[in-house]
Amino acid sequence: MKAWVIGLLLVISSPAWAQRQVPQIPFDSVPNFLKLPPDMYLGEVSGVAVNTKGHVFVFQRGNTNGPAYAAAAAQLLEFGPDGKFIREIGHNLYAWSFAHTVRIDKQDNIWVTDKGSDMVIKFNPEGRVVMVFGRKQEASDEGTGPVKHPKPPLPPVDGMFRQVTDVTWDPAGNTYISDGYINSRVAKVDKDGKWLKSWGEPGDGPGQFNTPHSIAADAQGNIYVADRGNRRIQVFDTEGKFLRQITIDVPVDPNARPPIGNKPSTPNVTGAQAAGAPWAICITPGPNQFLYSSDAFPGRVYKLTLDGKVLGVLGEAGKQLKQFGWIHEIACPSENELYVGELLNWRVQKLLLHPSPSNGSN
Repeated sequence: MKAWVIGLLLVISSPAWAQRQVPQIPFDSVPNFLKLPPDMYLGEVSGVAVNTKGHVFVFQRGNTNGPAYAAAAAQLLEFGPDGKFIREIGHNLYAWSFAHTVRIDKQDNIWVTDKGSDMVIKFNPEGRVVMVFGRKQEASDEGTGPVKHPKPPLPPVDGMFRQVTDVTWDPAGNTYISDGYINSRVAKVDKDGKWLKSWGEPGDGPGQFNTPHSIAADAQGNIYVADRGNRRIQVFDTEGKFLRQITIDVPVDPNARPPIGNKPSTPNVTGAQAAGAPWAICITPGPNQFLYSSDAFPGRVYKLTLDGKVLGVLGEAGKQLKQFGWIHEIACPSENELYVGELLNWRVQKLLLHPSPSNGSN
């Protein structure tokens, strides 16, 4: 083979070439978007969602009360489209323990998952509880305490969760719940709350999970599960049949640093700190849908087609605007408007993307 051909192949196969094939998406972050009352502060923002009116819902771990260990840390807040504070929902709710995610369905019902109480709560748009799933430990039980992680884990129980993480819906109104840090499965209930089935178990094979951390559905009803510990997104039909998996393999800048902790020695291994490991996923409304995913290191947001092609990336780890500290949930009411809730930076950023046509923009 001629030397120039060999040289060209080396260039094409190099990480630098690969990086050029995944463009950076220009974007802005709206400064001081949320307007909090003078006596209110955000803690770790674990959840953010947007309803059909553009109202922003924030599920966060501020307003903490109790001892340093095992404190109750969950509060649900609503803001207007302009970021102005409207109200707190579910003040002192029985399920509040350790906030995880908030989602809004097509009817503007508000759903939250609480990792500490192992409960999923559905509020109507007025903020009243209309349905509850799971049950938290009894405060009076002598065995009540931190959830154990035995290996192998205990068999899951229908209707119960162990460190539940997220929720989504198919076009028929069925609900899918990712469950979670211990049970490693997806549960399915119908529109009336009837338990239908669950699928999944610990492992790294198709249909197995290592912390199913986030979940979303497309317009056809396919279910996308952020299998964070296995550094992949698995896609299923509504009955739990495995369809495909998506992995995000975008080269990492050698100078990239994590927002906290030591730098991973091998960036593409599995685990929550692996590059491309999906912490949060979100699918935009139709008709031309896109998938967004975020990782902890190197702290980027990725824009993908639904079949897994990476169209572009944005952001990096850090503490300034347009930098991220462990994005825990993404809301994507449109292709070029994102809301990200961050654990480490105690905030929500409203992001406005400016992609070129090559990034998939309409």
